[in-house]
Amino acid sequence: MTKPDPRRPRPGSGILRTALRRNIGAMTWGTVLMGMYQAGETAFPIALGLIVEHTMQDRSLGSLALSIAALAVIITTVSLSWRFGMRILQKANTTEAHRWRVRVAACGLQPVARDVDLKSGEVLTIATEDADQTADIIEVVPLLISSLVAVLITAVTLGMASIWLGLLVIVGTVAILSILSVMSKRIGVSTREQQARVARAGAKVADLITGLRPLHGFGGNHAAFLSYRKVSTEAKSQAITVARVNGAYAGAALALNAILAAAVTLAAGWLAFQGQITIGQLVMAVGLAQFIIEPLKLFSEMPKYVMMARASAERMALVLAAPPVMTPGRKRPSACGDLEVDRVRYGSLRKLTFQVTAGEFVAIAAYQPRAAADLAAVLAVNVPPGAYEGVVRVGGQEIADLSIEAVREHMLVNPYDGEIFAGTLRTNIDPSGTSRMVPEAVAASMLTDVVALHREGLDYGVRDRGANLSGGQRQRLSLARALAADSDILVLHDPTTAVDAVTEQLIARNVAELRRGRTTIVITSSPALLDAADRVLVLDDGVITAEDTHRNLLTADGDYRLAVAR
Repeated sequence: MTKPDPRRPRPGSGILRTALRRNIGAMTWGTVLMGMYQAGETAFPIALGLIVEHTMQDRSLGSLALSIAALAVIITTVSLSWRFGMRILQKANTTEAHRWRVRVAACGLQPVARDVDLKSGEVLTIATEDADQTADIIEVVPLLISSLVAVLITAVTLGMASIWLGLLVIVGTVAILSILSVMSKRIGVSTREQQARVARAGAKVADLITGLRPLHGFGGNHAAFLSYRKVSTEAKSQAITVARVNGAYAGAALALNAILAAAVTLAAGWLAFQGQITIGQLVMAVGLAQFIIEPLKLFSEMPKYVMMARASAERMALVLAAPPVMTPGRKRPSACGDLEVDRVRYGSLRKLTFQVTAGEFVAIAAYQPRAAADLAAVLAVNVPPGAYEGVVRVGGQEIADLSIEAVREHMLVNPYDGEIFAGTLRTNIDPSGTSRMVPEAVAASMLTDVVALHREGLDYGVRDRGANLSGGQRQRLSLARALAADSDILVLHDPTTAVDAVTEQLIARNVAELRRGRTTIVITSSPALLDAADRVLVLDDGVITAEDTHRNLLTADGDYRLAVAR
């Protein structure tokens, strides 16, 4: 896993500072209101002590009525300040978490991948749980300050009655926070490890779901189950460790706070017995001793939440601060549809060279599936230009000099395992809703029978990953999406492996007709698609070994005939 450079400022701290800086207004109002709440809570036992003191001296109904009115004002202040303060803080918290989710998602969806060793499931966990925990800092700081206000008011008030009571509160609070700050560091370390293991478990689930059908096919279900069980057990064990540490922290905080409250109560009782404080001051001291448990508990829990927010922010920094895998250029290709691969060496490709002129329909018969996958990855810019030797030119310009957006607009590479998304047939074919070729794409991909099968037509609901479609239907839906994009250069990688021979023949003829005058490259071993192409390039052992029409190659090349004949 990529770690932040220790010589630079920690990116996690920068994320927290950014969150605090852009929510300063909401936090200020939240702090004021939550401070009023804590001050009102503190004022309640103080008011009770004063009421006892003056009522015993004056013994008048007027003083009693005034005291009751004062208590009503305090209670109203406590209720309203809490409601509006938490409303402001929780709104800011939710908004900030949404901002970070969007930023992490944007990094994951960028055309150029980030140089970070995280799987999609881990990025998903960072964009959800870590974003939420990082945004919690918006509530933590105001609550921390308001709790401090309550503790100071308590200490000052008790100090006015007796300097020893005030010092006892201050010294006790410092001791409690010192002990708990040491424990909170352990929580931060355990939380970081738990988040990492949960993210790995999520990534494993995503991988297994993606490969569920192949696993069923070759009987790998049990091995997959054991693999997931292992990472899941590790995540569970770490979660138990974190829960144990959190429990110890909460228990220690509660015990220490209770000890301090008991100490204040006993000290006040002793001072009252000695005649150093009055009965009213004793009532006030006992009430404050009971009250101080809540702000002290809240105050002592804040370091834990700060450490958790810090740990989550550092995990988000793994994505946000990671550099891109490549630095794309800024040029745009010319309007022509030329494609040139010049002496490319990558994976199983060995100085591969070929050229496709604008408007051609070229099929590439790859004898080795690995070579076909490597070529598709290079053309799709899934492999940075700096990671392979040689040059790929699109519209006369080297890919390394082009912006990724320009490459995507000019050339579309449709993988053999194109994803199907939850939605409808229409939204899968035309996600942006701007294509004018949806009917033609549906007809060319022979998806018409799927549309006709359901009365909703193109608005028929599709489940995530096309779970309610057959393999052939998913493949034709992916092909329809590629055709509807109507790009200048279209590269199809094995677009008909899951359809029957008759449908494949019709698709080959339809694609050739629909793409007439547009550059089309099909990496395939399908005889129907090879026959529909203007020419066929034979890719064997990483290089082009032959070039001709499909029928001529069938006649003259025995190896070709064995490789593609069905």
